[in-house]
Amino acid sequence: MMRAIRAEKARRAAEAERERIAKDAERIRARCQTLAGFVREAWHVLEPRAQYTHGWHIDAICQHLEAVTDGRINRLLINVPPGSSKSLLVSVMWQAWEWGPRGLSSMRYLTTSFNDGPVKRDTRKCRDLMLSDWYRSLWPEVELNRTGETSFSNTKTGTREGVPFGSLTSQRGDRLVIDDPHSTETAESAADRLATTRKFREGAQNRLNDQEKSAIVVIMQRLHEEDVSGVIAEVGMEYVHLMLPMEFEPDRACETEIGFKDPRTEDGELLDPQRFPREAVEKLKRDMGSYAYAGQYQQRPAPRSGGMFQRGDFEVVDAVPAGAKRVRAWDFAASKEKPGKQPDWTVGLRMAYFKGTLYVEDVDRGRWSPNEVNTKLKNHASQDGPNVTIRTPQDPGAAGKADAETKVKILAGYAVKVVPPTGDKATRATPASAQAEAGNVKLVRGLWNKEFLDEVCSFPNGQFDDQVDAFADALNELALGSSFTFDNF
Repeated sequence: MMRAIRAEKARRAAEAERERIAKDAERIRARCQTLAGFVREAWHVLEPRAQYTHGWHIDAICQHLEAVTDGRINRLLINVPPGSSKSLLVSVMWQAWEWGPRGLSSMRYLTTSFNDGPVKRDTRKCRDLMLSDWYRSLWPEVELNRTGETSFSNTKTGTREGVPFGSLTSQRGDRLVIDDPHSTETAESAADRLATTRKFREGAQNRLNDQEKSAIVVIMQRLHEEDVSGVIAEVGMEYVHLMLPMEFEPDRACETEIGFKDPRTEDGELLDPQRFPREAVEKLKRDMGSYAYAGQYQQRPAPRSGGMFQRGDFEVVDAVPAGAKRVRAWDFAASKEKPGKQPDWTVGLRMAYFKGTLYVEDVDRGRWSPNEVNTKLKNHASQDGPNVTIRTPQDPGAAGKADAETKVKILAGYAVKVVPPTGDKATRATPASAQAEAGNVKLVRGLWNKEFLDEVCSFPNGQFDDQVDAFADALNELALGSSFTFDNF
């Protein structure tokens, strides 16, 4: 009896919904001409128990997806915090919108995530949305003729295939949607991370039907400096990058090629204070820890403040006072690449000391061949002049000694000191950390400032530490090679 009553209630509710849609169909279709409007209208179908809460970040994501639909861009990277409805927008709503309101029912999608759990979940949601009375009443021309657990198709040759990222082979699409290629459980594993980034570089690009017209959309939270987002930036892939941290950081304010600019202005201003009020954000910070929060919520997989150095400790100035004592310290890249890591950098950092203050004057950083390194050594020595001490490290073993002797010959006529490294990197950087915290280290304004601060302030959790090594060696050389000590800095 109760089952029959529930069935009758469901039937009447469905009938009432159909009548409502029929009466208001034109208005609904008009609002659904934009993806953001479609999201508002369709939300109740997928989330009947959760009231829709709009935010400007949803508009931002939708605007960039519309730019893909319109053919204005074909490579898009989106970094947003968990809980931003990213999967619902990109892996569910966008595809239903293109097939229905935009009339692109022949479009073929290949969607993927770190495992088959999210793949099945989003395939089911997208399929159920298209099979709903609401959607079919408004866009009856979209008829599904195959409805599998991880794939479905329509009568206009449109398809949606879902596969785990590790199985991204054989299928192709007009849209490749990569939604969280890394798992939070394995992103810290160099082997797993490298396998994922290799799959992205070597496999994802080949999954498109048309290299010029087809599109790749990557949407993810940051989990490590060497994750897929990091590789896109490191390699210089031409992706439009929408980056929205939970808390606004003015020096990282996002602007994109389609004219978008993060509307926030105050440091620390929240992305979505309705869904994530300040109290909730502070609890996340406390419970997750600064490293995890910085990556997943700030889209910066190393704390901006924390570790051994903090950005607020470094003042940027325009020049060094006359009469300063100077040293240029070098840190040379390893001759062989480390498994699971991108190549290290060679760094030449010049530092000056004057009346208790240290000035980082210049940083030259690059991935150079041995011959190019030797040329850099000679050129910088010539430009710096004979009064600037040159400090170079000596790697252990006969090869390290021979390489050091070669560099001394190249730098004949200049004041050169070859110093074998002692202790671990963090120990060698401790004096530099103490001087920075005391306010005794300043940076001379230059294009290198941002990269230097990004690396130093992520140490020791960051991907690279070459600038830190050169920074620490230069400071230690000025202290040990002079009449002053750290006590009278």
